[in-house]
Amino acid sequence: MGQLRERMDEDMAMRGLSPNTRKTYLQCVGVFVRWFKRSPRELGAEHVRAFLLDLLRVKKRAASTIATYVGALRFLFFVTLRRTDLCFADLPRPKIPMRLPTVLDVAEVAKLLGAISSLKHRAIVMLAYGSGLRVSEACRLRVDQIDSARMVIVIREAKRGRERHTVLGPRLLAALRAYWKAVRPKGPYLFPSARAGTAAPTMTRAAVSKALKMAVAAAGLKKRVSPHTLRHSFATHLIEGGTDLRTVQVLLGHASLPSTTRYIHVTAARVASLVSPLDRLAITNEAITTEAITR
Repeated sequence: MGQLRERMDEDMAMRGLSPNTRKTYLQCVGVFVRWFKRSPRELGAEHVRAFLLDLLRVKKRAASTIATYVGALRFLFFVTLRRTDLCFADLPRPKIPMRLPTVLDVAEVAKLLGAISSLKHRAIVMLAYGSGLRVSEACRLRVDQIDSARMVIVIREAKRGRERHTVLGPRLLAALRAYWKAVRPKGPYLFPSARAGTAAPTMTRAAVSKALKMAVAAAGLKKRVSPHTLRHSFATHLIEGGTDLRTVQVLLGHASLPSTTRYIHVTAARVASLVSPLDRLAITNEAITTEAITR
């Protein structure tokens, strides 16, 4: 399995899959192999079907989790093993329900930032919210990616290998400079790992999640907040402020506009500004009330 794992990782790297996707797919394949205790070369579509049904019916995994397993196993069999004899068309793949992303309002973001005492943790949370970065992008940010002359942040090695620019506001720049002057991080990364000699050279997503969880509790927020909530809030607040969807799409690094349009559904200010068709009717409230009484 060691050689096959290495080959699959190389195949994913050559196709431009992100480090996070590669890690997730390898973990999924590892679970699949351990479940059967056999080489994937000895397994086929019926084995994959039985495995996915177990995830769905016995382990009660979410539809999004099963979809990730399907993607990982498709890549393993079709790309790495080059198995043209398999048909995945009938595999169980439950529909992923559309759920609106959790978004903090402006007051909640301010309260959250006020509850963070660590300069490092506040800086990375402000970065995720202030520039709309994915947590992995924030963790791996290099000092040379911050262009203070043009007030932009250059995101390299992003999802699917796309490079983009995003906004660098004066308040975020001041926070990053204050953090850098206080900590003086060594090396190219702005947020290096706190533990010397670890495999991860930078702060991990798990560390950011833990720090954010503590801040949410300290701030007394009742919403379920993850690092990605900060990115959702960034996009939503931009749209509420009048930024067009195409610009938000570019800042977020979305491949298609539909990925960005879902934020329209959670913009409370936009919904509140709309006029109901009922209120456009050419009748008065008194007329409606009178008609209801007479009936």
